[in-house]
Amino acid sequence: MSARSQDKIATAVMWLAGIIILAILVTFLGYMLYKGLPVLNWNFITGMPSDIYAGGGVGPQLFNSFYILGLSMLFSIPVAVGAGIYLAEYAGNDRLTDMIRLSTESLATVPSIVLGLFGMIIFVNMFGMGFSILGGSLTLLLLNLPVLVRVTEESIRTVPAHYREASLALGATKWQTIWRVVLPNALPGIITGITLTAGRALGETAILIFTAGTTVSRTVPDFDVMAAGETLAVHMWYVMAVGLVPDRVAVADGTGALLILTILVFNLMFALPSKYIQRKMAGGSH
Repeated sequence: MSARSQDKIATAVMWLAGIIILAILVTFLGYMLYKGLPVLNWNFITGMPSDIYAGGGVGPQLFNSFYILGLSMLFSIPVAVGAGIYLAEYAGNDRLTDMIRLSTESLATVPSIVLGLFGMIIFVNMFGMGFSILGGSLTLLLLNLPVLVRVTEESIRTVPAHYREASLALGATKWQTIWRVVLPNALPGIITGITLTAGRALGETAILIFTAGTTVSRTVPDFDVMAAGETLAVHMWYVMAVGLVPDRVAVADGTGALLILTILVFNLMFALPSKYIQRKMAGGSH
């Protein structure tokens, strides 16, 4: 078989694999939206949940989803970006660096339910936070860190070396070079990592069941970080697992559709600025 024929076969296999993955995704999303979109209305999206009667909404859960996400990213991003900068720019090939990378990779392999149990032991019980938004956010920090650290390190490493050399040649210090040259050029990759991490955190259930709880405040919005913080994903699980409302299937379908739309919109909010920054950086490099 000629090299050209092998290339065509390999290309066809890759296209087929991509189409299969896309078809699975479209089927999954299409089914969830088909079942859930008819349920969505303003009262459902902003209303209070009901434990017994039909017609409850998910307003507090929607607020808690973004509130917990915002707090967890507020805790995660400075630590992860700092660790990524250290590993990419300062760390040498020594035992400490190997331990940091091993710890990061090991943390990435821990199941989320184990992280949830750890958060319950440390934050809920030992620190006395109870089931709270703060406890859930701090536990999500453990879920976010591995991906953000790795993405930040790799994004910084992809910045061409001559960018650093030119900055240092003009008299800038190492930190000035990192802050004003390296990080702006690595920003699109870092934003991509933040987007992936945020989408995963929005759909997380196991961690938040054990740390943020399955109840919500009766006040919306409630910015008390010590209040219970059931999210959309947890509410969908709770309604189908132990819910007593007669329309629990419809509530779960609507919650699932709202969660999917929320993640899609959230990803677009980050993806579009990232593409703009990449295009601007590419145009400025010529």
